[in-house]
Amino acid sequence: MATNDLNHSAAWLRLRSLTLSCALLSSSSLLWSMDLLQAYEAAQKQDATILAARAAAAAGRERLPQAQAQLRPVISFGVSRNSNNLSSTSPDALGQEQTTDRKYMSGNKTLSVRQPVFRSLQMAQVGQARAQVDDAEATLAQEEQALVARVVGAYFDAVLSHDQLELILSQRTSYTSQLDAARKSFAAGSGTRTDVDEAQARMDMNVAQELESRQNVAYTLRQLEMLVNQPIDKLSRLDVSRLELLNPQPNSLDDWTARAELSSPKMQSLKAQLDAARQEVMKANAGHHPTLDAVAQLSRSESENTTNISNRYNNASVSLQLNFPIYSGGSVDSAVRQALAGQEHAEQALEAGRRDLGLQVYKEFRGVTESIPRIKALEQALRSADQLVISNHKSFQAGVRTLLDALNAEQQRMVVRRDLAQARHMYLTSRIRLLALVGSADSEAVATINRLLQS
Repeated sequence: MATNDLNHSAAWLRLRSLTLSCALLSSSSLLWSMDLLQAYEAAQKQDATILAARAAAAAGRERLPQAQAQLRPVISFGVSRNSNNLSSTSPDALGQEQTTDRKYMSGNKTLSVRQPVFRSLQMAQVGQARAQVDDAEATLAQEEQALVARVVGAYFDAVLSHDQLELILSQRTSYTSQLDAARKSFAAGSGTRTDVDEAQARMDMNVAQELESRQNVAYTLRQLEMLVNQPIDKLSRLDVSRLELLNPQPNSLDDWTARAELSSPKMQSLKAQLDAARQEVMKANAGHHPTLDAVAQLSRSESENTTNISNRYNNASVSLQLNFPIYSGGSVDSAVRQALAGQEHAEQALEAGRRDLGLQVYKEFRGVTESIPRIKALEQALRSADQLVISNHKSFQAGVRTLLDALNAEQQRMVVRRDLAQARHMYLTSRIRLLALVGSADSEAVATINRLLQS
């Protein structure tokens, strides 16, 4: 009996282990390893902001056919059928009033065609609709460029947070060995309690930094997951050996500023808004203009009056209808002043946008060009910091340097490694943001950066 119980228990444990393994495999299959290009392609399909921008652009495109429809013929057809009960009272030959009741049917059928010949309001609306469609397309293009910058920024923020966590963990290893060495030296009588306390304090601070870093890792990864709308397990990291530090081409701030003013989706949007504001002025002035329509009408009526209830009439007419506005209480003049103020607002918004764009181009251009010498200087600083750690460690073992000197050297190396990782990521994000400002951040630009990542 005991043997059977043991067999049953063993079988149950194997079944439980298999169930847990399947559950872990199932949960891990829901996570994805992802590189930058895959993240961008997923964000194009899943990011709510870009999907909303595409829907808004699709809605904006419908303004033009709606405006053009007001200059096309309007055809209408109407039918009416009436049941009439006519009661008439009239004197007869003897002067006596006689009442007659009649019941009859009457009806009317009308086919009309109205073609606008001259309507300055509707013509201005067509021009304004074209400008609004251009604005919608430019706004969508701006969101497409912003998506590239957002994905690249979120991706490298997540990668950078992982790099910083690894730095902290690698520093933990060094602090652990140094704390162990300090305790042994103190136990042997060659060290001091201060060395132990200093190493323990650095270790405790490292633990606190790790907790903060892990929170940042979770947040930055979550931020990227929101863009791609799927969980992510691993990210492809930057392969430093593939990173080639190149200045922007052309290497001229003025050239990039001029290019941005010419092709930036933001500037195209602001120019389209100014065009729409000018068309609004034309629409307001149209309140002073006459309108001319050509109207063709074909009607057929039966028993349309009480005197000849049995008659039928067929009528075909063609006419020109001209309407002159004379006075509308001053509303047209007020609308013109309002439209002119709106045009002034659009002009100033365009100028403000041009200045702001120039400042953004300056920032990102300098972010690329100034990151290159900074990265090179930090790479040299890292080599020096590595040598300083080695020298302090040997000097500490020889009794020439204190443990505090060794800890400070380790801390200095971590700061340099952290700053170097930040500088490299800033260089890449500034490159893509600079391209986005001139409307050139596309899948090929993403693929170029993606080739710098580890396979």
